[in-house]
Amino acid sequence: MQILLLRHGIAADHASSGRDADRALTGEGARKLRVVLGHAHASGVAPTLILSSPYRRARETADIAASVCGYKEQILLSEALEPGGSPAEVWEEIRIHRDESQILLAGHEPLFSSLTAYLLNSPTLAVDFKKGALVRLDTHSFNTAPHCILRWMLTPGILLTKSP
Repeated sequence: MQILLLRHGIAADHASSGRDADRALTGEGARKLRVVLGHAHASGVAPTLILSSPYRRARETADIAASVCGYKEQILLSEALEPGGSPAEVWEEIRIHRDESQILLAGHEPLFSSLTAYLLNSPTLAVDFKKGALVRLDTHSFNTAPHCILRWMLTPGILLTKSP
């Protein structure tokens, strides 16, 4: 299975409701996501399942991923992907869907940097997981403890940097 971790794009600082969960993506955040996902899709990213945090900015991120990558199925919401979620809970969610070939998870920090370290079985690994970044991890084992391989990470900053 290919596990794709997509951190939400740049979001508004505040929502009119005052709730963090209601913050929307900015236009710039959506644009940068489309760049990252366009490159990824051109390289073979075509999720067979998309899971998203229920927070608005993550749902909007998942919607953009679905659009760019040609995903036509329903996006599933998972509370395990909320900012305060635990890597072990997310791993259990992944294990439930072990028959998928490529699963994309849309979520937040600080969860995704700790989740990346957890999936790589390297708890002290520090990961700088930028907004709009996409990480690909591969696994063939769905034991209680994960054992994934890091394949790549794409960030908007790298893809949008002009050549010198």
